Amino acid sequence: MARETFQTLTEPMYYVLMALLEECCGVDIMKKVEDLSGSRVKVGPGTLYAMLDKFLKNKLIEETKAEGRKRSYIITAYGKELLIKEYNRLKQMVMDGANIIEHI
Repeated sequence: MARETFQTLTEPMYYVLMALLEECCGVDIMKKVEDLSGSRVKVGPGTLYAMLDKFLKNKLIEETKAEGRKRSYIITAYGKELLIKEYNRLKQMVMDGANIIEHI
C-alpha cells in the first residue's frame, strides 16, 4: 500500500505551514520559518517554491494574491487540520520519550 501523502511532515514543512497561518509571500515565509525555529531551520528559495507547489496541488494552502512575480499564500482548513495532526503526533512522541528517557 502506498504511503499517504503528508502522513507526517518534515520539519521545514511543519514550519512553513505554521508561517502560513498568516498570509505572506515567499520571502516572508523564509524569514518567518527562521524566526519561528530560532534560526534552527532555514528554507532556501528552491526548496520553498517546490514545497509551496506541492502544498497548492494538495490544497494545504491557497494563493491569495499575485503582484507580478510576487505571490502570497495562506493555509487552508485542510492544511490546518494536517498541521494540528502533526503537532499532536510530535507532542505524543515527546511524552513517550519522556516516559522512557527519564527512567534511564
